[in-house]
Amino acid sequence: MAKKPSTLINMLVALLVIAAVSGGVLGLVYGVTKDTIAQVDQKKNEAAIQAVLPLDGEITYKADTIQYTYEGVDMTFPCNLAFDANGNFKGAAVKTSEGGFGGKIDMMVGFLADGTIKGTSVLSHAETPGLGANMTGKFKDQFVDKNPNGFKLIVKKDGGDVDAITAATITSRAFSKAVDKAYQAFMTNKAQFMNDSPAKEEAPVMEAAPSEENNETEGGQSNE
Repeated sequence: MAKKPSTLINMLVALLVIAAVSGGVLGLVYGVTKDTIAQVDQKKNEAAIQAVLPLDGEITYKADTIQYTYEGVDMTFPCNLAFDANGNFKGAAVKTSEGGFGGKIDMMVGFLADGTIKGTSVLSHAETPGLGANMTGKFKDQFVDKNPNGFKLIVKKDGGDVDAITAATITSRAFSKAVDKAYQAFMTNKAQFMNDSPAKEEAPVMEAAPSEENNETEGGQSNE
């Protein structure tokens, strides 16, 4: 029997069949794993809140969002508001982001009611290992217990108070700007938070997560 010659139509049909099968498999995998992925994301979010906003006593967290215009751009910041057992506003964990050297840096920043930074946590990034990635180590500690009302969230070479990571100024600038976005949004909306009532169904009391320590090394590509 003579072999059927290849034609453009035959190739297109084959590609369509492959695409349909691949799409079906991907859809099936997503359907099976989406709940697990959602649970992992929820646990990661809760761990970040614990890390950036450790508070004493019985604390209730209420999910909310902040609308704020930063440098002329309208932005939405997801956040979790913290209230004590008497319903007093204690602070907030605010999600924020900024473009770094390797891509977007997603973060969470914890603020006490007066605007003092309680902690920061990098949720995801694509910065250079051994350089920009060092923002997840000791670099972030310099922001703890600082109030941006007096502490300038700008690297020192640009006139601020932040010690930049060696050979990773772009990353340092992005980290500082992400924190500044969260701070400006938080302070602008703080009066509203103080009038909000805690949701009774929210899970109370989350223990502080252990601080992360990464070894800092130099070398490789610079993002100066």
